[in-house]
This record gives sequence, C-alpha cells and structure tokens, in this order.
Amino acid sequence: MNELKDELQNRDVIDLLSERHEILRRFAEEKWNKHNAVHISNSEWHILSKIYKNQPTISEVTKVVDFSRQATHKFIKSLAAKGLVEVSNAENSKKHKVIRMTSFGEICYEQNERNKAEIEQQLVRTIGEEQVAKLKNILQLNWMECQSPEQF
Repeated sequence: MNELKDELQNRDVIDLLSERHEILRRFAEEKWNKHNAVHISNSEWHILSKIYKNQPTISEVTKVVDFSRQATHKFIKSLAAKGLVEVSNAENSKKHKVIRMTSFGEICYEQNERNKAEIEQQLVRTIGEEQVAKLKNILQLNWMECQSPEQF
C-alpha cells in the first residue's frame, strides 16, 4: 500500500488524472458487463454519450470523440449490431448518415448512468462528500485558455 502511495506521489498531474480516469472507466465497464448480456466497451459508451437525445451524423460524432474515422465507424457498426443504435441516411443528403439511439439503447444508457452514480457514491464514501465536491469543481473549471498543445 505504501509502495502505491509513493509511486502516485511521484506522478505528474496528467498521469494521475489519466490513471484515475482509467480505473473509474474500468469499474464502470466491469459493473455493466457483469450484469448485462450486451457487453459495451468504454469507447462505445463514449460514442453513446454523444448520441443520447441527439441524432448526429457519423461525421459529427467523429469530430467530438478522440477516435479515428475508421474506429468511429467500427464502433457505430458494433453498436448497431447490438441493437443500441440505428444508422440511416440524413434527410437532405445521401452522403451523410444519421445515428439514432434505439429505445433499447436509451434504456441501457440510462442504466449505465445509474451505475456511474453508484460508483460516484462509493467514491463519496471513500474520500468524503466534500472532497468529491471539490474534485468536481476543479474538473469543471476552465483550466487552460489555449486549445492546442502548440500554444504552450
């Protein structure tokens, strides 16, 4: 335990955030996959979060996720095969495809949101409500005025 604490103290903020993010995402994915027949990866959840209550085009989703165009298409195809989304031609364009979450997809997404809320409550029990509130406030701040690494 002290080894882990020492190791974490020697990390910079970027690595600490990344590691904790990975742990929380893994918890959420495992919690979902343990109790549901339809397995959904973190990457697929990320795409679903961009589709929920919207009907974006595939190219719009690609712009807001950190995946290649090919990877985004692969994830969307997988989500469609699982019955979570439907892809159709955009109204005024044969070139663009619109993604719509199915009612089954919405049910799954909303259950996963409840799962994440349970994980957050476990975090509250572990580090305290005040610490979680502070963490959320810090993460919601506009930390950096610049938008690209070249501006540093």
